[in-house]
Amino acid sequence: MEPYIQISLLNDFIFCPRSIYFHQLCATSSTKFYHTHYQTAGLNSHKSIDEQGYSTSTAVLQGIDVFSEKYRLCGKIDTYDSEKKILSERKKKIKVIYEGYVFQLYAQYYCLIEMGYTVNHIKLHSMDDNKNYALSLPEKDKQMNNKFEKLIHDMQSFDLQSPFFPNMSKCAKCIYSPLCDYALVD
Repeated sequence: MEPYIQISLLNDFIFCPRSIYFHQLCATSSTKFYHTHYQTAGLNSHKSIDEQGYSTSTAVLQGIDVFSEKYRLCGKIDTYDSEKKILSERKKKIKVIYEGYVFQLYAQYYCLIEMGYTVNHIKLHSMDDNKNYALSLPEKDKQMNNKFEKLIHDMQSFDLQSPFFPNMSKCAKCIYSPLCDYALVD
């Protein structure tokens, strides 16, 4: 039986599949040793969700655990408005809508649907500038949904020993590059 994939790792895997290994390796260490100010700011901006203090409305579910048996996914949602049927993924500052952001939202969507919730709209929310980006539901965007399903398959079948081709621009931004024997940075 395949283990469950953490929703939060979808974007990381797209960035670099090897980063998940290093993330797990460092999981018991204090993040102050390897997080940059960007990761710390992102974590701090999610505190209101994690502590369920974003909204006092009983219609807004915040930071609840979700899972999907079909996709073998688990994690937490940011917010789900049960009256408006809107699922939102919050990011500190959205400059570009990366596929990883979309796939995290798709994963949360599928988890909620499988758990019996109705979701009519999904959106990304950029906290710093208070902008919302409405996305199509997965079944309305077959191309992106197929990419999402391929990502899940790729993650489930990934082998750390398989051939790997590093990307210089990603290595330069990777907080784990000092640990990686493939890193293309000094």
